[in-house]
Amino acid sequence: MQVKNLTVDELRVLIRETVEEVLLDVLADPDEGQVVRPEVIEGLLAQRAARESGESVLLSSEDVVRRLGLG
Repeated sequence: MQVKNLTVDELRVLIRETVEEVLLDVLADPDEGQVVRPEVIEGLLAQRAARESGESVLLSSEDVVRRLGLG
């Protein structure tokens, strides 16, 4: 099949299918079907609770560099 032999409608369908295929590849979730271990969920919930209560704060990249002695 050569593009020059396609009708306008056939070309539109080809482009639509190609775009859809590429988007599905790009936007696919690589973790789909994976199970998150309970201890990971608990850790994430604990981090969120600590942040919301003010016990933990997000650090800037400058603070991380300083704390690790990298700068």
